[in-house]
Amino acid sequence: MSAIRTPKPVDTHVGSRVRMRRLMLGISQGELADALHLSFQQVQKYEKGTNRIGASRLEHISRCLQVPVAFFFEGTSDASAVARSEKDMRSLALMDDFVSSPEGLRLVQSFTQIEDADVRRRIVDLVHAISSKN
Repeated sequence: MSAIRTPKPVDTHVGSRVRMRRLMLGISQGELADALHLSFQQVQKYEKGTNRIGASRLEHISRCLQVPVAFFFEGTSDASAVARSEKDMRSLALMDDFVSSPEGLRLVQSFTQIEDADVRRRIVDLVHAISSKN
């Protein structure tokens, strides 16, 4: 009898970062799959963390998505990405859902085009103030 395998937290995190960046660039799973010479189903598995992404494949993905490899590990507690708490996992899932929504995607794309760091900080402060009133 075999045990049910669940994705490791680092695989889920890396996959969600692949998905986030892909959506930020407006690239479909099929387009990324074509660039990587994979099926779109394989890209889905990578994004869900179901399948681990090997080092050379991650480097190829980073070139396709125009980010350094380290981008995919940003937000982990350390380089080894020790197990996350249930709250952290829910937060990551909510962020992924937000970035996947049309509004979230538009907001992220527009926000990243703002070059002035002070303006970005003020927008974050504004959104934080609005959200705190609810």
